[in-house]
Amino acid sequence: MENHKITVPVMAEVAAAGKKPEFLFWVGSAGAFDDRYKKVTRAFVKILHYLKVDYAVLGTEEMDSGDVARRAGNEMLFQMQAMMNIEVLNGYEVKKIITCDPHDFNTLKNEYPDFGGNYEVIHHTQFLEQMIREGKLKPQSKLFENSKMTYHDPCYLGRGNEIYEAPRKVLSAIAGMKVEMPRNRSHALCCGAGGGQMFKEAEKGKKEIFIERTEEALSTGADIIVTACPFCMVMMTDGIKYKNQEERIKNYDIAELMAMDLGL
Repeated sequence: MENHKITVPVMAEVAAAGKKPEFLFWVGSAGAFDDRYKKVTRAFVKILHYLKVDYAVLGTEEMDSGDVARRAGNEMLFQMQAMMNIEVLNGYEVKKIITCDPHDFNTLKNEYPDFGGNYEVIHHTQFLEQMIREGKLKPQSKLFENSKMTYHDPCYLGRGNEIYEAPRKVLSAIAGMKVEMPRNRSHALCCGAGGGQMFKEAEKGKKEIFIERTEEALSTGADIIVTACPFCMVMMTDGIKYKNQEERIKNYDIAELMAMDLGL
C-alpha cells in the first residue's frame, strides 16, 4: 500500500460534526507515551484505516485507565481516574471500545461497570481474529514463512480473561512456524511487570521473572517473540537485551506483524 500520512479522527471533532463512530480506539498510556509501543499504536491505526473502520480516539480527553493505581493500592486515585474517564465516554455515548492494552482491556471491561461505565470492550487480537474469520483481512504475503515464532500470553488477556485462541489464530494466519513455550495458556509465566511491578526495584537475591520468561522463549528456538501487551513488550525486549540476543531475536506485537504482512 502507498505510504501516506494518516489523519486519526478525534472524538470531540467527530461529535461536533454530529457523528457517532462505531468504535472508540482506547490508546492507553503506553500506546501514547512509550516510544516502543507507539509503533504498535501506529501499526494498528494503519490496519483500522486499511479496513475502513469507523472509529475515533479521545486524544487529550483520555486519562490513564487507573489499572496501575488500583494494583498498587491507590484505590482513591483509581476511582478518580475511572469516574473521569467514564464521564467522558458516556458523554460521547460510546458503546464499543478497542484497545491494544490487556490491562486497560481488563479494567474497562470488568471494573468500569461498577462505576457506571458499561461498554463492549475488545482486545485488538480479538478484533484481528474476527476480521480474518470474516475474510476482511487476508494475510498472504509469506513475509514470515521462514520465521519461527513463539507467543507469550499476557496475564490480563490469558488467565484474567481467558483469551488464548484469538491471538494464536491470528499468528497461525501469519506465521510459517509457531512453537509454544513450555508454560503457556493458563500455565504461562508472568512477564513480571503487571500489578505495578514494572515501577519497583527488583528484590535482591532473586532471579527476575522477565529473565526466566525470556529464557523460556529462547529455549523454543524461535527468532521472533510475539507479545500483545505493552508491559510484556518492555519486559521481553529487556530480557532479549539482557541475554545479548537483540541481533538475533526480535520482539513484535501481533498488530505489527499483521501490518507488515499487509505491507502497511
